[in-house]
Amino acid sequence: MPAKEINLDFRRHDRLGLGEAVFCSQKTAQQIDAILYQAEQRDAAMLLTRLDAGKFAALAESHRAGLDYDPDSQTAFFNWTPVALSTSHVAVVTAGTSDAMAAREALRTLAFNGIAGTGIFDVGVAGIWRLMERIEEIRRHPVVIAVAGMDAALPSVLGGLIPGALIAVPTSTGYGAARNGETALFACLTSCAPGITVCNIDNGYGAACAALRILQAGQLLASR
Repeated sequence: MPAKEINLDFRRHDRLGLGEAVFCSQKTAQQIDAILYQAEQRDAAMLLTRLDAGKFAALAESHRAGLDYDPDSQTAFFNWTPVALSTSHVAVVTAGTSDAMAAREALRTLAFNGIAGTGIFDVGVAGIWRLMERIEEIRRHPVVIAVAGMDAALPSVLGGLIPGALIAVPTSTGYGAARNGETALFACLTSCAPGITVCNIDNGYGAACAALRILQAGQLLASR
């Protein structure tokens, strides 16, 4: 593969506090192998997102052996040393089981960056008692990521119940008029609950990065 196709950002963590990540969906296995080879040469840790099982199986055996691969989130950690995670400061809450992949992508992104997250699944407003049974647990987290498809009502409801930072992830879950997540996205963007941050459709990675920035901003303020 021509070297000009790859230009990795090995100083991202130094600048932003976020580890380097590679979106694998439109990359070939050969391109991913070449990226991992460069990371290996630099002894750099790397997060891979949207790495499906077939593409993972097509990677070089030496690279597969060096990956912590999670098929449920389609993420992998390369050259990564596990760390003892601190008390959870981020809750990742899903409306339904169908929203779990984006939520797990968020949780894995947090873990890769050394932050513990609490996963709270299947508490959508169609059975709102499920949410209310967990609401005090959710409120204890300074940052909450709400993952929801269909009408994406969950972020709006949480926006009226919790005091901390709230990040919405609309998902592509739903029937026809859900339009592969566009309806959920518009619902989040037009929420009557003030101050909700909205990420792109199915973008659990982006939501986790937003949460990391919020936590880092709090640390900066505390240090002044």
